[in-house]
Amino acid sequence: MKVLFICNQNKHRSKTAEELFRGKFETKSAGLYNETPVNENELEGADLIAVMEDFQREELGKRFPKQYMKKRIISLNVPDVYSFNQPELIKILNLKVRTLVEPILQLS
Repeated sequence: MKVLFICNQNKHRSKTAEELFRGKFETKSAGLYNETPVNENELEGADLIAVMEDFQREELGKRFPKQYMKKRIISLNVPDVYSFNQPELIKILNLKVRTLVEPILQLS
């Protein structure tokens, strides 16, 4: 299963998630507001897209309306207050993926 994690800059939250779950899923990460923002091909290649905050899901809908309608996009509701691989972030990501992502992937 291919999971794309998205946050603002792809420095902390999504990058941590990509590395943390690499053995469990086929993972990639991207940012919305960095030098090389998420693109159409990255969205197309994902089975599930996990954004860190609700407004990021809305932004994907504005930028990529066709892909947005075809993809399952969930919000993990992880605020932008953590550093890369911060223990608290890892704990929250593990909980969110266990409760939000894994049930969806089991249905697929």
